[in-house]
Amino acid sequence: MSLSLAADKRSFHTQTLETADGYQLVAQRYLPSGPVRARLIVAGATGVQQQFYRRFARFARLRGYDTLTLDYRGVGLSAPAELRGFRMNYLDWGQQDLAAAVKAMHGGGCPLYLLGHSYGGHALGLLPNHELIDACFTFGTGSGWHGWMPTFEGWRVRFLLNMVGPLLTRWYGYLPLKRLNMGENLPLDVYRQWKHWCRYPRYFFEDSSLPELAQRFAQVRLPILAANAVDDSWASPGSRDAFMPGYQNAPWQGRDIQPNSFGMAQIGHMGYFRATAQPLWVEALDWLSQQPQRYPQSSQSLAA
Repeated sequence: MSLSLAADKRSFHTQTLETADGYQLVAQRYLPSGPVRARLIVAGATGVQQQFYRRFARFARLRGYDTLTLDYRGVGLSAPAELRGFRMNYLDWGQQDLAAAVKAMHGGGCPLYLLGHSYGGHALGLLPNHELIDACFTFGTGSGWHGWMPTFEGWRVRFLLNMVGPLLTRWYGYLPLKRLNMGENLPLDVYRQWKHWCRYPRYFFEDSSLPELAQRFAQVRLPILAANAVDDSWASPGSRDAFMPGYQNAPWQGRDIQPNSFGMAQIGHMGYFRATAQPLWVEALDWLSQQPQRYPQSSQSLAA
């Protein structure tokens, strides 16, 4: 499969998604050359461009998955020319942006799956159209509370959010994570909400100003498998187990990943999508394909 991936680098086309509130997003679509087994949306992490998921998307394409990646508003190809002064809600990435992707990918007579990384597993519960998704697999989704992290990492995150962040955002008007070699720059509102929710062991479920989130997550009933590496310092299995019960009516299950069980020396929070992680991708796609489907197998051969 690795040889096929190397020869499959120009396997997508770019498309524009328009959200319900009129924002234009840039997405990339990886269409299989043969029959389509299912459609798959990759919902990325905070401050991570869709390009980071290209290896996984090509891998899924070669296994018959019509796969879509996207940059949320304010990130990557969907960012404005200037982040200073750009206003948005952190929840928009799920409520508006991912919702537009679901609307675009639904249909075609085949199942629709979601593969979420970190925030991508939060975004499922924010969707107004989650009922269109058949199953969801997440990597590294959990609560962002520093108490779930190893001691040093917890202190480092608190220092970033509470000491460095206020100074940098006052100067730049956004959080310049690129300068810190920590990912994409974040809009000011995303930084402020992220900082606030990281105060709570159960993340935004404990924000008294957002009581509707618990009700919204409780409406999700599709099967979810939440996989977390034991060496993921940002989203440990304990962090996952604090967040995922928010999906109180969904048949979710957690899976702890030992890196050496998959031939990997380490995984951390970003290693789920490194080139060495193909055994994890096989497990994720196999699990999704085994979930109950609303469409008969014989109809899963329609292209986009």
